[in-house]
Amino acid sequence: MANPPQPSLGYSVTAIPSKPDSSTPQPEKKSAPPPTMLPGASRFPPPKLQQDQIPSPSLQNPKLLSPANGVKTGSLVPHLSTPPGPPVFTSPVRPAAVPFRTSPATPQPVAFTSGSTLPTSSPPHFSNGSIELQHQVPFATNDSIPFEESSCALFSARKVLKQKKLANVPSLGFGALFSPGREIFPGPQIIQRDPHRCHNCGAYANFHCKILLSSGQWQCVICHKLNGSEGEYVASSKEDLHNFLELSSPIIDYVQIGNKRPGFIPVSDSRMSAPTVLVIDDCLDETHLQHLQSSLHAFVDSLPPIARIGIILYGRTVSVYDFSEESMASADVLPGDKSPTQESLKALIYGTGVYLSTMHASKEVAHKIFSSLRSFGLNIAEASRDRCLGTAVEVAMAIIQGPPAEMSRGIVKRAGGNSRIIVCAGGPNTYGPGSVPHSFSHPNYPHMEKTALKWMENLGCEAHRHNTVVDILCAGTCPVRVPVLQPLSKASGGVLVLHDDFGEAFGVNLQRAASRASGFHGLLEIRCSDDILITQVVGPGEEAHVDTHETFKNNNALCIQMLSVEETQSFALSMETKGDIKCDYVFFQFAVQYTNVYQADIIRVVTVRLPTVDSVSAYLESVQYEVAAILMAKRTLLRAKSHSDAMDMRGTIDERIKDIALKFGSLVPKSKLHRFPKELSALSELLFHLRRGPLLGSIVGHEDERSVLRNLFLNASSDLSLCMVAPRCLMHREGGTFEELPAYDLAMQSDTAVVLDHGTDVFIWLGAELAADEGRSAAALAACRTLAEEITELRFPAPRILAFKEGSSQARYFVSRLIPAHKDPPYEQEARFPQLKSLTIEQRMKLKTSFIHFDDPSFCEWMRSLKVVPP
Repeated sequence: MANPPQPSLGYSVTAIPSKPDSSTPQPEKKSAPPPTMLPGASRFPPPKLQQDQIPSPSLQNPKLLSPANGVKTGSLVPHLSTPPGPPVFTSPVRPAAVPFRTSPATPQPVAFTSGSTLPTSSPPHFSNGSIELQHQVPFATNDSIPFEESSCALFSARKVLKQKKLANVPSLGFGALFSPGREIFPGPQIIQRDPHRCHNCGAYANFHCKILLSSGQWQCVICHKLNGSEGEYVASSKEDLHNFLELSSPIIDYVQIGNKRPGFIPVSDSRMSAPTVLVIDDCLDETHLQHLQSSLHAFVDSLPPIARIGIILYGRTVSVYDFSEESMASADVLPGDKSPTQESLKALIYGTGVYLSTMHASKEVAHKIFSSLRSFGLNIAEASRDRCLGTAVEVAMAIIQGPPAEMSRGIVKRAGGNSRIIVCAGGPNTYGPGSVPHSFSHPNYPHMEKTALKWMENLGCEAHRHNTVVDILCAGTCPVRVPVLQPLSKASGGVLVLHDDFGEAFGVNLQRAASRASGFHGLLEIRCSDDILITQVVGPGEEAHVDTHETFKNNNALCIQMLSVEETQSFALSMETKGDIKCDYVFFQFAVQYTNVYQADIIRVVTVRLPTVDSVSAYLESVQYEVAAILMAKRTLLRAKSHSDAMDMRGTIDERIKDIALKFGSLVPKSKLHRFPKELSALSELLFHLRRGPLLGSIVGHEDERSVLRNLFLNASSDLSLCMVAPRCLMHREGGTFEELPAYDLAMQSDTAVVLDHGTDVFIWLGAELAADEGRSAAALAACRTLAEEITELRFPAPRILAFKEGSSQARYFVSRLIPAHKDPPYEQEARFPQLKSLTIEQRMKLKTSFIHFDDPSFCEWMRSLKVVPP
């Protein structure tokens, strides 16, 4: 009975799939390659906070799947190629003072989603015989596999408290992060048959089940009912059961290759057959346009030959470019003041123009189109220019869908993957449907904004129904009115990203948006032992109501409809115990159905068993502080919808610290103060970073930027979420190595270079003494930049990478994200930042005098201000 009556679901954006069509053109292919963008070319060591799905042993006579079948045996999908990058970074990384965690992996081709129905085994006849139930042993127990590496489900603690009163203390809480699309290393082996499921609750047979060897019956770990296996699990010994993958591994992928969708393209072609349509703002000034053109040229050069693209410009009108014209840039123009009529769309789609074309046929034409773009010619402020973004997206969707199947007489071949519309916006939508007035002072602005929000959300839902993702990449200095545009990307399963300009970071994100893999038709089912109640879910989905009572008598699974299934996303689940737990273990099962980029229907089943304990100290020692901090942060950010809300949420973090110290800490002798539990010392520091960082603090100035960060964080993978909460600090050493240190300002030593990874921003700081030596500073800067590109090479959105010297005005962005530990006494500094012990007395004095005094408290000062003794 895994779930709550009515769990509250917070949801957010991500990417999704689609099902478009194609018209093939025949222009020649040839082009002079313009400049290329560069994300990193090699990968950084695998992350600690990684919850990837795990491979499984092999089945008796397993049926290996070939790429032609839509599934590869090693990894579910191959790595997508991102733009060329710098030389491979091979320097070893020194052991870090803090557990080493790497950057979140993102647009790896992992796509997941599911459109298939769950196959069920026929209800078995089972006897009440007294034959002993055999339990899986060697690989079958959770304890035999390292927790961080065994599952894509990360729990805030590896043990569960039996006492309800202590287990449900809200300040600490209990829960899990589940990443449905997480890539598994090495790739999982596949089961190509229907899974065995409990006829009572719908749970899947798994490696924790007990088996009756003589009859093959298995006992469900969720509802404890016996189920038949149609004789499949009959075995002479329990060792023979290890031939079944589902009884030997905590994570299993069931794959069905059959496709019920019309016009199915062979999977070998489908990966890149779905088109990408660029919807480009036609109201840019000259400087922005030049940067955008460079990014667009590089984008086209990065696409594989079989990729199909379309190009649309929007201003007061919508221009749809025709790839059949090879000698010049030619476009059909539609009015932008209203939605396109059926007649105008028919004339467009059934005309002679080619609006979607493969790169091998039309790369040169695409380059000509981008070179022909002109800057905005009128003397009108950026925010006051007419932009019909809504109409342009409607036209893009119509081109992707193409003629109705019944009217195409079999000529139009439907695309097999998920289509993508990428909007390159330099300002707000101020013309046509879904628009808002140019000025906030318009007397009817609130009503028009409300109408625009609803229209944009409906357009996003329509895109989602047609398996089309809308990503909105904004850049420039003109506010784009994020609240109006966000519903469009969010409802379609896409993302909205803000950039300073249309330069390097924008270009990288443009390429990664088009190439990242995502699955579609995703449905997540979560089942837990009767003792556990899911109280809240935060992530990129919404509650789904699936009626399976005809198939399963007591299916109490919590069902979540996913907008898309990607490696870059996760769900944060908050849980409570319903009462005191009597049993020794509790079980959790996550099942994700989706259709992947190869059009294969996948059911990924993850089963986790956690032991229960009476001892509070044993429980505290099992707490996974990084996971716990992320869960707390996501619950907090869900409520921080505005700047004033964010300020209020900082107060809730203070109260959380005090309550954890009161409930789980110890009383300081001869004092009324409580000491924060030493087992959770790292948790308190992460919460301090959250309180003062960009998510809740005052580092981010504009409300649009805060809103985008918040939405990204609520859906982000565990790795990216952790980086956004607390930055990683890496100090450059001689010889090109890096040492990971706590993110304290004590790392700002004049003879060093430091890389600070804060998720959406990466900073490179060069000390003044190092910067004075041109040779050393150039080598250190090159090594730092290479490292920054490597640890973010798969991250989406790609972060800004900013470099500056000590003492420069920009250095304040770096300093504000570090804990001001220089304010603490020397013994505190050395205890929390051991690297200081390696400095000479002169170096310590120079470091001490380099800091400028300001009012922000250090971590220890903050804890003491709450009447809590730091751990």
